[in-house]
Amino acid sequence: MEDTITIPRAEYERLVALAEDAADMRAIEEFKAKLESGEEELIPAEFVDRMIAGESALRVYRDFRGLTQAGLSERSGVNRVQIADIEAGRKTGSVATLKALAEALTVTIDDLV
Repeated sequence: MEDTITIPRAEYERLVALAEDAADMRAIEEFKAKLESGEEELIPAEFVDRMIAGESALRVYRDFRGLTQAGLSERSGVNRVQIADIEAGRKTGSVATLKALAEALTVTIDDLV
């Protein structure tokens, strides 16, 4: 048989809220540590808004990094026309192509798809 403790509901809810607050604080501290280590980065709202509006993530990240299509092509080894086709939605790009582009932009493939 297990030991049980009975407490008033208000006390239970207060304890649950405290536990949730503690978890939130841990998550914030972990995120701050990732920011400081360079493992995470913040993206300005204007770029996020463009992705939410449906613009190509590849183009948004390319603009965010301050690269032209030619500059991204040089950095990634992917043909500039292929980059233009992916940005325009005419092609999706192979896994190898997306990997090269992601590495050149220092993002993950998931960020681009």
